[in-house]
Amino acid sequence: MAKILAITNQKGGVGKTTTSVNLAASLAAAQRAVLLIDLDPQGNATTGSGVDKSQLSQTVYDVLLEQASLAEVRITTASHYDLIPANRELAGAEVELVGMPQREKHLKKALLEIEAEYDFVLIDCPPALNLLTINGLCAAHAVLIPMQCEYYALEGLSDLVQTIKRVRENLNPDIEIEGLLRTMFDPRNALSQQVSSQLQHHFGAKVYNTIIPRNIRLAEAPSYGTPVLKHDRTSKGAQAYLALADEMLERTAP
Repeated sequence: MAKILAITNQKGGVGKTTTSVNLAASLAAAQRAVLLIDLDPQGNATTGSGVDKSQLSQTVYDVLLEQASLAEVRITTASHYDLIPANRELAGAEVELVGMPQREKHLKKALLEIEAEYDFVLIDCPPALNLLTINGLCAAHAVLIPMQCEYYALEGLSDLVQTIKRVRENLNPDIEIEGLLRTMFDPRNALSQQVSSQLQHHFGAKVYNTIIPRNIRLAEAPSYGTPVLKHDRTSKGAQAYLALADEMLERTAP
């Protein structure tokens, strides 16, 4: 059975999509069957996977409105993982979903048909607590939270933990926090070190040992429409995501 992870943070610019794309590529490089679902209307995980979002005939929008199945929409990428793409059309899905029954669980229902084909399903959620994010949280077994080690990140994390708690109480009793991932980390920054220590103190083993550094190759890769693994496998960014994939596989090993 697939491990379904919602990659989410209500705060933008924390490396959420970067993590989604590069973790998908790294798990695929480890010979795992991976599905990446782009649930953000910006469609950055789609373009970062090398797919032209302006040329799509069907997207996750059609799946959420029950006009297509995930199997009909998925695309196999050059990095050997499957993608459910998104574009700006997805922004309208929230309004259209409002009047539909079980609106929070459309993605969960759609995943039932194909999740057995994968080892991992990664859901790139938008940086907001909206109906799209709730669909991601309802479909997931656990949440991976990328975050920068800065003061405001701790405030946002507190809000996110409360959101996950409410989802667990009302919609998805099995959801838990899989792990916290420190991203864009600068070891020379005293505040980064301080916040990192606080995270480890409060969340213990939930904090991944792997730290994603600030890295120019990691920042460049999306402009080439490729994960950093294909852009420059030897870069610190690529090596960090390969290490994260290894750590995740160790954690999920029976």
